[in-house]
Amino acid sequence: MLRYLLLGCFAISLIACTGGQKATITEVANGNTITYYGETFNPNDVMSVDDLFEKMSDKEGMENVQVEGKVVSVCQVKGCWMRLAATDGEELMVKFKDYGFFMPLDLTGKVTMTGKAYKQVTPVDELRHYAEDAGKSAAEIAEITEPLEELLFEATGVAKL
Repeated sequence: MLRYLLLGCFAISLIACTGGQKATITEVANGNTITYYGETFNPNDVMSVDDLFEKMSDKEGMENVQVEGKVVSVCQVKGCWMRLAATDGEELMVKFKDYGFFMPLDLTGKVTMTGKAYKQVTPVDELRHYAEDAGKSAAEIAEITEPLEELLFEATGVAKL
């Protein structure tokens, strides 16, 4: 009986240590390989990060949105968030639904994602936490003194070509 209990605990610890990471590799007709994190999806009606910022200027949120953009940074602790670039220097903060999947720490280039966009006021302590995760210096972190109203994206799936 004790053997089964120990075996069960071992199995649970293996599952818990995977961190919810899910990646599926799919070959596409034109020979490109797409890696999906989280849910797989068919890109349709995809907008740029710039288009998302424009469409969200007078809204509090949008559901079932697909956005494409260039990754500028990824959480260097475990890949639990990333930022995508807009052409005007702004960045879109992307989190992953229910902390259910993460990005590779060395992820670069363009991604397409599906999920929801929303506005939020991010408190100073959370902004400092993100800056620390991104490897910012103590001086840069200390400069963060005001909360930030920003556009965020909660991805249910991310596709990387």
